[in-house]
Amino acid sequence: MYVLITGASSGIGLEIAKLLAKKEYDLILVARRKNRLLGLKKQLEARYKVKVITKECDLSEEENCYQLFEEIKNLDITVLINNAGFGKIGYFENISLENELDMIRTNIIAPHILTKLFIKVKQKGFILNVASMAGFQPGPVMATYGATKAYLLNLSLSINYELQRSNKNIHITTLCPGPVDTEFNKVANADFNLSSITARQCAKEAIRGLFQRKELVVPGMNMKLLRIASKFAPLKIILPMEFRIQTKKTNL
Repeated sequence: MYVLITGASSGIGLEIAKLLAKKEYDLILVARRKNRLLGLKKQLEARYKVKVITKECDLSEEENCYQLFEEIKNLDITVLINNAGFGKIGYFENISLENELDMIRTNIIAPHILTKLFIKVKQKGFILNVASMAGFQPGPVMATYGATKAYLLNLSLSINYELQRSNKNIHITTLCPGPVDTEFNKVANADFNLSSITARQCAKEAIRGLFQRKELVVPGMNMKLLRIASKFAPLKIILPMEFRIQTKKTNL
């Protein structure tokens, strides 16, 4: 049985790959950095005696998503992990349009395509879509990123309900982490002042929740409490609070 993991060369995706290799799953690892993928393949095959297939792929190109799935659809893939994604912090007017379009293609279009194709081809399995705490409310200074994660969050929850109603044996879990100690901060040009959990801890909670067939996983007690509190806060409180949190991460 194979697990397909996008964004597998670092962070949460890397830790998920290690945990699933330990559980003796064969892996299809997808990322843009070929050398990292090959190094991870060598490490996992030697340590856990699993089979690892690597796919160097830029998922911000729509046609690459179709090509990737076409290449691996006949394998016995039982789990899909849509982890690839990135963010950018800054005022909406200052972030380049091309950067934001790349973000939309990577964070929305790629997981949308792969989720759709998996469901149409497979009769059973699990999907983990990695959204974010940023998807629960508007986020000034990370407007586009938060919007992409809100899309993925609501899409995943809706599809999972449809699958339950149609009795199709595919389950979707949506992962919504807060700050995680990964390369995300460097790419987003952010310096998180909030306490972060490790990528390993996040991956553990994600995998546990996925195989327990949970609809939603919010790693870390602080983030769970924050999500509950945000349900009761009006926008006139949420918007300035989010603005202060985001602007503290950079020199804006």
